Amino acid sequence: MKQNGYHPNGRTIDISIDEMGDEHISTSVETPLRADAFLLSDEEKIDAIALHFGKIMDLLGLDRTDDSLQGTPKRVAKMYVKEIFSGLNPANFPDIKLFENKYKYQEMLVEKNILFYSNCEHHFVPIIGKAHVAYISSGKVIGLSKINRIVQHFAKRPQVQERLTVQIADALKKALETNDVAVVIDATHLCVSSRGVKDVNSSTVTSHFSGNFLLESKKTEFLKYLEL
Repeated sequence: MKQNGYHPNGRTIDISIDEMGDEHISTSVETPLRADAFLLSDEEKIDAIALHFGKIMDLLGLDRTDDSLQGTPKRVAKMYVKEIFSGLNPANFPDIKLFENKYKYQEMLVEKNILFYSNCEHHFVPIIGKAHVAYISSGKVIGLSKINRIVQHFAKRPQVQERLTVQIADALKKALETNDVAVVIDATHLCVSSRGVKDVNSSTVTSHFSGNFLLESKKTEFLKYLEL
């Protein structure tokens, strides 16, 4: 199956589904979800995933009667639903409460080095990185921990880094009722370092700037803080 892609000279090229995965190409800002994504309860999903993962283990030739492997299908299924992919469910989005900016603080607030673990949607292997976030209050503020929780929520999905960056920025803009938001993510992709090209030294940096952060002075100020 082929999808349209783009060549540097502007001409359209065909890209196979496998090539899209190997080149880490994203197709949408929204996480691709089916309309029936949340018809099953978490427990029903865990039971179904455990059944299927057990079959994968069987096909790999593993002896599931071994004491060490007997509980693996259920453990993996619970980890998928309750932990590393829990951000797929909008019901798990953190409860955000706005507070009046009583200090009248008008400068940017920067929360940097937010460690996160995500998973590449093309190979389902980890993405490990740090997010750096800033905003300028429009009169309201949120608790610092909520910024971290928003980052973690969107990281806990099968992801591509570009989408993760935009989703975090969009959620912050909505929660904070301001367009003055900046997000920079620096991450290592195990689909690059542990397989394929096996480059263990590279990392990927993505960014999103909006509102006053489109001004070169504000953007430079924010990036300067990240050097500290």
